Amino acid sequence: MHNATPRSLILLDEIGRGTSTFDGLSIAWAVAEYLHNSPDHSAKTLFATHYHELTELAENLPGAQNYQLTATETDGEVVFLHKLQKGKASKSYGIAVAKLAGLPGSVIDRAKDVLIRLERYELAVFADEKKTGLGAAAAAKVASLVSLFAITNETAIDDLRSTNIDELSPDESKAFLTDIKRRIV
Repeated sequence: MHNATPRSLILLDEIGRGTSTFDGLSIAWAVAEYLHNSPDHSAKTLFATHYHELTELAENLPGAQNYQLTATETDGEVVFLHKLQKGKASKSYGIAVAKLAGLPGSVIDRAKDVLIRLERYELAVFADEKKTGLGAAAAAKVASLVSLFAITNETAIDDLRSTNIDELSPDESKAFLTDIKRRIV
């Protein structure tokens, strides 16, 4: 970035990954703003990221535009179309990519479960942001990220609530409790 000129092409991929979510997002956000606003170079920049929050920058930075790689979903199966399209992505396909990479089915199923729970927290935080302002919403978001271990416990509690122990044999009861104990953090 220090040596960029108007003739430069800057390619950035996943800036801010490998650190905490908020640190990484903050770094990526600041880099994007710097590259857009710097009068010294006005270099063309391609900025690839999985931080969906960064797509909001295009609404406030006149030189920024969002593009996405398209995909289609049929019966729960994702097909990547390898086509670039203007606009921001409406969802992420990380779990589909993990499945294509050959991760075990149990890992994929668990990832889907955690994603659903995290998205519920995200929606609650977004609603709080509209009601109470950004500061309170940010605090709620931090609390929801810190409570990832509580999500694991929540699934175990859900299983406890939904299981009719009167219908289990002694061996099934023991196996069930052993599984619950293993899952609780």
